[in-house]
Amino acid sequence: MESPKQSNVSFFQMPLHYPRYNKKDYQDMPEWKLDRLLKEYGLPTHGDLAYKREFAMGAFLWPTHSNS
Repeated sequence: MESPKQSNVSFFQMPLHYPRYNKKDYQDMPEWKLDRLLKEYGLPTHGDLAYKREFAMGAFLWPTHSNS
């Protein structure tokens, strides 16, 4: 049986706590912190800083909170 790393399969892992950031938090968040947050959830960390911010906001913000 292949391990996940060998088969290039990624898994989403839900941590105990959902991130509690608003849109401004993501817009101001440094790249290293975005990378850490995305890795913690098993999400990709490729792309430039603007892409990572948009991805994180799309993944973690509820539509009603996206303008907060």
